[in-house]
Amino acid sequence: MLLRLDPAVHDALAAWAAAELRSTNAQIEFLLRRALFDAGRLPTTVRPIPKRGRPPKSGTGDGGPAPTPDTGPD
Repeated sequence: MLLRLDPAVHDALAAWAAAELRSTNAQIEFLLRRALFDAGRLPTTVRPIPKRGRPPKSGTGDGGPAPTPDTGPD
């Protein structure tokens, strides 16, 4: 998808995103979702934004089970 923005608007979004440790794309999605929610127009089928940070490892490399998001590593 292509989104055309005024360069000054893009620069402001990029700076805001950096301050919140998000990518510019994630910041735009966050703001659009919030605006849709506030306007009562966010579809109920929209999945939540994934949590920040690295995704959990698919394996530990030692053949043991990977830690679950609920328990984390020991």
